[in-house]
Amino acid sequence: MAIQIIADLYDCSMLIDDTKAVTEAAHKAIEYVGAKIVEECIHKFEPIGITYFAVISTSHFSIHTWPEYQYAAVDIFSCMDDVADGIAQMLKDLFGSGRVRIQAIQRDIRG
Repeated sequence: MAIQIIADLYDCSMLIDDTKAVTEAAHKAIEYVGAKIVEECIHKFEPIGITYFAVISTSHFSIHTWPEYQYAAVDIFSCMDDVADGIAQMLKDLFGSGRVRIQAIQRDIRG
């Protein structure tokens, strides 16, 4: 029915503390799953860290970063079942991550 992808990105570059880079990465990932942005918000924490959130046409997409640990947490909900590997590779490349752990949760509204 749908899939929720939880990605842990480790050993990321400092791009994860750049609001423009995080927003661009989010837009590429959202486009990859064939969704459109309904509304988005980004917050830069002081001294470091970013939270990005978008309501998208297939549900939601978020990125939370901890640059001091070179770590980013990504969550995306999509109606496309086969997006996990593509999203993981895309974000790994965009954030210069050395390692990615993906969990995919199949969501079934029929119960």
